[in-house]
This record gives sequence, structure tokens and C-alpha cells, in this order.
Amino acid sequence: MKKKRKHIKRETLISYLMIAPEMILMLIFIFIPIVYAFYISLYDWNALGTKTFVGIANYLRMIKDSTFKNSLVVTGKYAVIYVLAVYVLSLAAAVFVNSIKGNKRQQMCRIAIYLPNTVSTIVAATLWTFLFNSRNGYINKILEELGIGRQLFLGSRTQALICVAIVGIWIVFGYNMIIFLSALKDVPSEYYEAAKIDGANAVQRFFRITLPSIKGTTIFVLITSLVASFQAFDQVRVMTSGGPGKTTQVTVYYIFELAFEQYRFGYASTIAVTLSLIIMLVTVIQMKLLKFK
Repeated sequence: MKKKRKHIKRETLISYLMIAPEMILMLIFIFIPIVYAFYISLYDWNALGTKTFVGIANYLRMIKDSTFKNSLVVTGKYAVIYVLAVYVLSLAAAVFVNSIKGNKRQQMCRIAIYLPNTVSTIVAATLWTFLFNSRNGYINKILEELGIGRQLFLGSRTQALICVAIVGIWIVFGYNMIIFLSALKDVPSEYYEAAKIDGANAVQRFFRITLPSIKGTTIFVLITSLVASFQAFDQVRVMTSGGPGKTTQVTVYYIFELAFEQYRFGYASTIAVTLSLIIMLVTVIQMKLLKFK
């Protein structure tokens, strides 16, 4: 019994040592900054002078801030476009690649679809900015060849947010495709064979076998995509700077403007803390709706 207890204690110690580096990094780069951001949110501070304690004044100001409310609406629109598109495209790509016969062909398709994920958001945003250029952009030239008129794209109040979302979708859907593909390969082939014998067509097999079998992966992709959508910043900064008319001013970009352009670090921290709470709340609701277990 003593040897067994020593063995268990040793394994437990090894387990803690294995996760210790990651926990330390999370403490330094996640938990401590969150606590410090909440602390700063209670002050009026421009990062240079002395801090002036204002209590919950910043939070009361935030409630009346129409720009903040607009940024939440914009972020919500972006999240809907981004999450739905990433989910549908990545799952469709995974089903398509999984249906390809031959390992070499599958591998080439996986590489081609995953390749955009290796490009940094800044580079991708710069590339797509040229493509969406209203005067000399290649997309407008293609539209002209097809007999469709030129589009304003990034200069349009209705099209700009969609254009910004396309960049994020283009980068990440290949990564999620790999995740879905791994889940699809774990679905036993016997299920599909039995369904074929029972006369189920491809659509029925997809909705009755494939989707229920990859529920855990679906929840993971939806939650991570939702969190990523609330953190969108790089492509907004490069492509539109929040314009035109604040139609692409997501909340993270508004925080950036407050902190690094207006030097209102206290108020920026207030919105950052609030956004973190909103993300947590929305994630919990999403998990409940999807019946996460």
C-alpha cells in the first residue's frame, strides 16, 4: 500500500510539473493582465501622469457611450457573419476532402485549403485591400468582365464589414477544416454502410450520422470562432480603420483608439473588462444552447 501511495504521489507530482509551465504563462499573460485591467478601470489615467481614482464612474460613462454601443452592434454583426461562414465552409471543405479517394489527392487538397492559415492577418489584410480596391482592384475588374458594375467594397457602409470578415474567414476556415476532418475520420464506416443498406441517401446520412457524430467538434469550433470574432482587430486596422462612418469599428478597435490615440487608458480598460465579461457570458449561453456536456 505504501509503494502504491508513493507511486500515485509521484505520478501526481509529475502531472503538476508537466502543466506548470503552461499555468505560469497563463498566470503572467492572461490572469494578471485581467486583474490589472480591472484595477486600471477604476481610475482616470493617461499612462503618463498620476492615477485619479474615480470608482465606477468609467462604467457609468460606458453605459451612456453611444460609440461603445455602436461598436457592440458592429461586433455582433461581424460575429454572425464570421461564425456562420467559418462553420459552414470548414465543414463543407472537410466533407469534400474526406470524400476524395487517394491519400495523395487528399493531402494536396488539405495543403491547398490550409495554406491561408500560414499567412499573418496583417499580410492577408493588405493583400485583400488591394483586391477590394474600388478603382484598380482585381475583383472589380472581374466584375466588369462579367457585366457587373464596380463596387465600392471597403468604401461602402453596407459592404465594408463583409469585406473585413472575408479576410478572417479566408485565414481560419482551413484550420477548422483540419479539425472537422479529424473528427470525420473517427466516425465508424459501419454506420454509413448500415445506413446505405437501409436506403438512406447522402443528405440523410449527413444529418443523421455525420452531424450527431461530430457534435463535440462542432461545439469546439463554434465557441472558438465566436471568441475569435469578438477579438477581431488587425484586419480592421489595416483595411478600414473603423470606417466608413464607424461601420467597421468593432469593440476591440474602439478600445485601441481610446488607449493609444486618445490616451484614456482607464476608460479603455473599463470597456476591455466589459468585453471580456460579454465573451464569457455569450460562450456560456452558447454552450447551454448546444447542450454541452
